[in-house]
Parts: sequence; structure tokens; C-alpha cells
Amino acid sequence: MASFDRLSALMSRFALGVEVVDQQAANLFVVDGPDGRAIWLRPKVQGLPEDIAGPVSFQAHVEFGGPDAPLAVALPELLVHPVADDKELAAVLGLMEAEVSARRCGGPSVLARLAEVLIVRLLRARLERGDVPRGMLGGLADPRLARAFVVMHDRPGEAWSNDDLAHEAGMSRSRFLARFREAVGTSPQAYLRGWRLALASQDVARGDRIDTVARRYGYGSGEALTHMFRRETGQAPITLRQGPVSLS
Repeated sequence: MASFDRLSALMSRFALGVEVVDQQAANLFVVDGPDGRAIWLRPKVQGLPEDIAGPVSFQAHVEFGGPDAPLAVALPELLVHPVADDKELAAVLGLMEAEVSARRCGGPSVLARLAEVLIVRLLRARLERGDVPRGMLGGLADPRLARAFVVMHDRPGEAWSNDDLAHEAGMSRSRFLARFREAVGTSPQAYLRGWRLALASQDVARGDRIDTVARRYGYGSGEALTHMFRRETGQAPITLRQGPVSLS
């Protein structure tokens, strides 16, 4: 069976931005606690958690593509990941520590890139362990459902039916629908609508023509996209060019 990548389409469309900041502006912390080193990630909140266990050796602010970006929504409010048994993550942290202590030229840029690697490896580790919340990450952690997620993420403009997605997952339609709802908390078609709308919103905010965006993501016409956007947010898509609009 061909290999597939559960994260590339997601990360390419909603790329991470990482900036080394002070603790009050940070949402990523590397903590040396009594039980060993751990990564603390708060995707939706800034500032040092009150119950953090141990001194902080590194902190940064991770931008996931906006507060309503799929990954920001999918992550838990607080993710604590021990790194004692994860040699790859430990190696990345070692490089980050070396940059902090050496204070060489270009250090902040190197630290930001290393922090991006840290987040991707953290997500990969959690998906492989299945230690993720219900929702998009719950679907990506399921080896069969993940194949349906990958084609939706890679080719959102196609007219994916439930039968098509079940076939991609290698499951019967009924079993696929039940397993999808159990892992994700919604139906495949509802998830696909949300993913398309998130991508369309990003493109409209960037300045792309509404008719072009509508055709790109299978809406058929600018009127159809506008109708869907109004139904989900209560506003016209053009408002995205005037400031952020919540898709939740």
C-alpha cells in the first residue's frame, strides 16, 4: 500500500510561525521538571501556566495560522509532552539550548526554525501514539481514517462523496461513517465543508477573487460561496479583507 503523509497538506496551507519571545507572550515552553524535561504547549493562550512544574529553559510564541486555523482549533488547550524517551525531540532541544547559550549571529532565526521542527515532531509523535483529542487530530491518528483526511486536505475541490471517502479508507460506507463520527465528532461531509471554508477564507483574505476561490474549492460560483459563508459566519466573505472573522 502506498505511503501517505498526514501532515504536509495541513502544514503547507496553515504554516507555522515561531518567534522567540518573553514568557508573558509565549505559548510554548520547555520545562525541566522533577520528572524530566517536557514540552508545554498552549495554542490558544499566552503566558506561563500557573501550575508549570519546574524552571523554563526555553519559550516561544507559535502562530498556527490564526485562532480559527484548523490546527489551532484541533489542539487541546494544554498539551504536555515528556521528552525523556524521545531521542529525536531531545536532540532538537539540545540544538536549541546551544543556540541560546552561544548567542551567535542569526541565532533568533535558527531558534525559530528549530522550534518549527520541534512542533512538527511533537505532532508526529502524538499521532503515532494516538494520544490526541477527538476531532481532526483524532481522525489523522486513525490509520484508515487518515487516508480519507489526506485526500480531502490534498484535493479539497473534488466532489468527495461518502462512498469515495470510505473507499479511500478501505472500509465499508457504514463502518467508515460510524468510525469517523466516533473519532472526529462530526460527519465526513461536515468536516469537508469546514476544511473548504477555512481554505476559501484564507484565500479571500489574501486578496483572491471570490469567483476564483469558489471554483477552486468546488462551490461552483461566487454566489454559492457567499451563501455558504453567510450561513456559517453571518457575514459576507468580503469582510475578511477588513479584518479577521471567526469561523467557529
